[in-house]
Amino acid sequence: MKLFTGLVFCSLVLGVNSWFSFMTEAAQGAWDMWRAYSDMREANYKGADKYFHARGNYDAARRGPGGVWAAEVISDARENSQRVTDFFKYGDSGHGVEDSEADQVANRWGRSGNDPNHFRPAGLPDKYK
Repeated sequence: MKLFTGLVFCSLVLGVNSWFSFMTEAAQGAWDMWRAYSDMREANYKGADKYFHARGNYDAARRGPGGVWAAEVISDARENSQRVTDFFKYGDSGHGVEDSEADQVANRWGRSGNDPNHFRPAGLPDKYK
């Protein structure tokens, strides 16, 4: 009986520790996404948005499973909200759908651990690495 109780207790402790680790990674991943977004806004560099999408997702995913989850949730929420606002701006003309899908390609690229510099435009200041 003591062995069973000990195993249950250890499982609970490891489960809580794992959950805490996941939440920490998610928070850090969300911060990585915010930093990439802030850098994109600050840089205001034509053609650099895909790079910042890939970089934010890449940095978040390097945190672990929680970071991957945060990057996916934030990326999907941003693209879905942009589709809604584009619909109200442009109607059902499909304006922006291609750009949104290209953003999602960059998001998935970064989350997969691929080098975000693949999307880096020439001339973007080194400050944004």
